[in-house]
Amino acid sequence: MANQVEEFNEYRAKMNKRILEDADKVTKRIFNLDTNAYMPGALDVKTKELLGLVASAVLRCDDCVKYHLETSHKEGLKKEEVFEALSIATLVGGTIVIPHLRRAYEYWDALEEQKANS
Repeated sequence: MANQVEEFNEYRAKMNKRILEDADKVTKRIFNLDTNAYMPGALDVKTKELLGLVASAVLRCDDCVKYHLETSHKEGLKKEEVFEALSIATLVGGTIVIPHLRRAYEYWDALEEQKANS
């Protein structure tokens, strides 16, 4: 399962690099804005990641959910905190979010497995 994490990160890094090679000013600024929005500010990084995770689940963006799960995991959020936030996402987004919730659980398990094997 940990391979899933490595594959996602390698693909994401490769394609982000490719996109930024040809990116215009607007795309570069969007990437920059995204990076800076999740820096510590009035809200800490953990809170911002949970907000990003909930929004991503409601918007049904699996890549975004994976990204925010991984960052939440690295930031030391507990499984209970993450999945309580995802329960809010499911409440807000409705049953259409359940398939994304399944994949979120699978990815969190892969993150945990990777951590155990490192």
